[in-house]
Amino acid sequence: MPTRSNQWPGACHWRLSGTDVWLDASGAMFVPAASLLVVSDLHFEKGSHYAERGQMIPPYDTRATLKAVEAAIRKYRPRTVLSLGDTFHDGRAEARMMAEDRQKLIALCEAQDWIFVLGNHDPLPPKAFRGRAVEEISAGGLHFTHEPEGAGWHVAGHLHPCALAVSEGRGFRRSCFISDGTRMILPSMGAYTGGLNVLDEAFAPAFPDGFDVFLRSGPRVFRVPVSSLRADNQPVRGWRLGARA
Repeated sequence: MPTRSNQWPGACHWRLSGTDVWLDASGAMFVPAASLLVVSDLHFEKGSHYAERGQMIPPYDTRATLKAVEAAIRKYRPRTVLSLGDTFHDGRAEARMMAEDRQKLIALCEAQDWIFVLGNHDPLPPKAFRGRAVEEISAGGLHFTHEPEGAGWHVAGHLHPCALAVSEGRGFRRSCFISDGTRMILPSMGAYTGGLNVLDEAFAPAFPDGFDVFLRSGPRVFRVPVSSLRADNQPVRGWRLGARA
């Protein structure tokens, strides 16, 4: 059963493939045995990417995402930060970063060891930021990769899982962690990223025998019964959209 800790308020403990991990409301996962903080699908500069294409949305998503990452680092004080792919929304994202945001990320990368797993949005290593770029990596008894494909992986991102959970006739759509105890897919931490419902068939190959869902809700992470989940097209009497769902 998931447990909680006074050391890391709001986080939820889970045993993943024999390794203790903590699931944080920010969307990050902490692996104490490796002093490793894992963040996924930050999608820096997604806002400016769309602005270049005429969709004028506020260009502050990178700043908001950096604040979330920095807060998670302060909370867990890891030796290493592992960014699990799609750190940048596209190949020109670094060049579009505001100077303040660029300096903030440089400072974070110099304060901890950073590992950048390459993703489908950022298949090349970052140029301006200190860290090691890899296709996949093992640490703390777990194997990390961006896309949940093939055999041998334990932790992935890419799919941006979210869940629509129903309680007392009301639905709550939030981003979430999804796991079967052996594998885990992390939510996206990007401020402007959407989410794919965990009942979508895209998750079935990763979890053929079922899964557990850990919903991000405010400052806490909650395990929710799978029986309470609904597809996005299923009717719910009343429902609320969560931030960064």
